[in-house]
Amino acid sequence: MIGVIGGTGAEALLDNYDVIEQKSIATRYGDNPTVTILDIEDRQVCYIPRHSKNHSIPPHMINYRANIDALSKVGVTRIFATNSVGSLDEKIGPGSILIADNFIDFTKNRKSTFYDDKVVHIDCTNPYCEDLRSLLNSHGNVHPNGTYIATEGPRFETKAEIQFYKMIGGAVVGMTGVPEVVLARERQMCYSSICAVTNYAAGISSHELTISEVIDAMKNCEENLLELLIYSIKKIGDNTNCTCQKVLNDAII
Repeated sequence: MIGVIGGTGAEALLDNYDVIEQKSIATRYGDNPTVTILDIEDRQVCYIPRHSKNHSIPPHMINYRANIDALSKVGVTRIFATNSVGSLDEKIGPGSILIADNFIDFTKNRKSTFYDDKVVHIDCTNPYCEDLRSLLNSHGNVHPNGTYIATEGPRFETKAEIQFYKMIGGAVVGMTGVPEVVLARERQMCYSSICAVTNYAAGISSHELTISEVIDAMKNCEENLLELLIYSIKKIGDNTNCTCQKVLNDAII
């Protein structure tokens, strides 16, 4: 089954497609997330709101383990995750979409593994599924790669931090991409990050965005995201031989 973790723009799926089923999924990680099964282009798609209903949970308090566990339990094997980000590059403007190909983790206090009771080291050389990335990039109207800088939040970054993140190779910065991608990998799920650029990060552009410009950029992101998601759901194949789904075979245990 295909899974969508929203984020910016993805909630519009609930308004545009028929709901097959909505249910709470029991997990052993402190929360029982609610998932919605949608009929999208004759495919069953499982949608989960990352921040819970009404965007009520801040990024540093999200129960990432419960969310990924819930998706795994309903049979999701491939995930399209949407992430709001700030741009570290003036060439990647607000309103655009970037498909992340790697990350650098600056989060601090998050549960980042399912393996608290034994030692399991998984390979994260290429943390995002290349099959899903290729599919998303085939749409054409995206920035095809870039490193996602993950910060703890909920505060925004300082100008000095942004300069450092750019210097070490970051393309975008956000608060929700990690540990989500790592947990999905531990569950041998194909995972992709669709980064919606809503603003320039602190000090990147000499042009100070107004509130109206940020709102306009978010609307553009929502429209572009929805179009990209539907395109990808239509085009996705039934391949079950992706290396993401065999990652534990090569893990050091």
